[in-house]
Amino acid sequence: MVSRVEHISKEKLEKIQRIVGEAFVSNELFHDWGSEDERREYVMKYMALYVDYVYQAGALYANEDYTGLIGLEDSGNAHKLPQVIMLFRMLTSIKFSKLRSLLEFAKQIGSSNEKYAKRRHLDALMVCVDIEHQGRGIASEMVTYAKNMSDTLEIPLLFDTDMKEYAEMYKHFGCELYNSVTADNGVTRYSLCYKK
Repeated sequence: MVSRVEHISKEKLEKIQRIVGEAFVSNELFHDWGSEDERREYVMKYMALYVDYVYQAGALYANEDYTGLIGLEDSGNAHKLPQVIMLFRMLTSIKFSKLRSLLEFAKQIGSSNEKYAKRRHLDALMVCVDIEHQGRGIASEMVTYAKNMSDTLEIPLLFDTDMKEYAEMYKHFGCELYNSVTADNGVTRYSLCYKK
């Protein structure tokens, strides 16, 4: 059963941050940060701050044993303060050269999801399965939960990914690939939508 993550200990949050960080080290989003070994430290820091933002915004959901996690934010109720805090913490703890490469990428792919993003929608901020538990249907459980929330709210559910295999997985789960944009660094952003 998937539910919102609330009122957890610092240790539990740190465990979630490690799970998400490890899952994202290989993500193409961090392509410009070097090999997986070279970028591991910074990806772990970045994702720890991102997970903290998603948790503080009340948008973090997990299955019972925290092996599957998803961030889901209703654009009509987005929380700006946790975002500002996250950005400030990133600027003070991650090398500016690393952040600059992400900002340049974001600038180039920024309009990739504008077809749906200008209207109220549900953002899948991240989908993560603990590396040791992948291949057990947990991603399907997370996406099904998100689709059910989208149906209940009667708004589209948006996924953005920089990994072709994840785009294929979301398509398999009933999402439409409606756009893709390739940045100068060769990384492609895939934008997908689910709507009832």
